[in-house]
Order: sequence, then C-alpha cells, then structure tokens
Amino acid sequence: MSALPGALARCPAIAIVRARSVRYVPAVLDVLAEAGVTAVEVALTTPGGLRAIAGAARTPGLVVGAGTVLDAAQARAAVDAGARYLVTPAVVPDVIAAGVHAGVPVVCGALSPTEILAAVRAGAALVKVFPIGTVGGVGYLRAVRAPLPDIPLVPTGGISAAESVAYLRAGARAVGIGGPLVGDAVDGGDLAALAGRAETLVRTLRPEPADA
Repeated sequence: MSALPGALARCPAIAIVRARSVRYVPAVLDVLAEAGVTAVEVALTTPGGLRAIAGAARTPGLVVGAGTVLDAAQARAAVDAGARYLVTPAVVPDVIAAGVHAGVPVVCGALSPTEILAAVRAGAALVKVFPIGTVGGVGYLRAVRAPLPDIPLVPTGGISAAESVAYLRAGARAVGIGGPLVGDAVDGGDLAALAGRAETLVRTLRPEPADA
C-alpha cells in the first residue's frame, strides 16, 4: 500500500525541493522532516536528484517522491532509487503507466478540466493543478471542483503557507509548496529560517487542539 495517503493525512502538503546542486538537499530534507512535513518531492531537474532521493528514502517520517518526471525511463529510475511516488508537470501517460505498473502513485500535473479528467482516466492517483497561482488561485480550484468534485486535487504553483488553508477549505486534497517554503536553503541559505517556515506551515495545516 502506498505511504503517500497516510503522509498527506498527517500533513496535507507536498514540499517541493528543486535546486541547482544536490549539495544542500539532504540538510533541507532533514529540517523539513524535523518540522513535521511528511511528504517531499525532489525534482529530477536537480543535478544528482536520484542520489538525494535514495538518501532521503531512509529519513524517518518522510515520504519522498520524484518530481518533474517526464518519461517512463525516468519513472523507473526514480522508483529504483526509492521514490515512493512520482510527480509530473503535465499529463504524461507513459509515466502514469510506469507508476501503475510499479505500484507507485502518480501525482499528475494538469490545468484544464479536460487535462484533469484525462489524468485520472489514465490512472493518476492525484492531480496536481499547476500552475494554480497564475490562473485564479482558490477561485479557479472552486470552479474546477464544481463539475469534478470527486477528483483529488493538489493545487501547486505560487502557494504560500498562509494561503494553504484557503485551498484546503476549497476542497484541495493537499497543496504543493516550493519556493515560498524552501526559500534559499537549497542554495546554502538559512536553515533556521527554513525550519521556522516549515513549522509554521505544519501548525497552519495541522493546528494543535484547543485546551479544554
């Protein structure tokens, strides 16, 4: 059984890590995991991304997937490296098929209702609505969900921690957050600042119960 649904139940966010070098990625992933983030996507556009995925697969409490997967060969390599889910930026049927064959869920990128429906019919477990921030944000998500209320959507692209709750209230299954969360930490920036942002995100999405 896939670990992704459980991870998103604990914290409904996928942290997107995309870097110019793999050098600082392990430290970034450790900080995110320590803060309570449970699902992380390492983009394969990151040089050495597969190596980072292989290392991160051993991080307790973290479910690590491969992002920007563009073909079946990349999908197989990512799964072999330990990726527990695959993420595409668009509807890529051969990646979905490779994920289904390997028993690994695919979070398939799509934007229009036509693409969203095509992704699900091809076997996508979740649909990443991307880039949501440039096409209307929460309002666009609501408009799409009106005719397609049962499709699990993960809006991604320009979402901040502060905006994430609005997307969840609008019916998103989870949110994808990259730059606004990770910031310059992937380039050797402030890990303490990253920890603060990650902890804020987790508190926002998973608030502590009120005292009786």
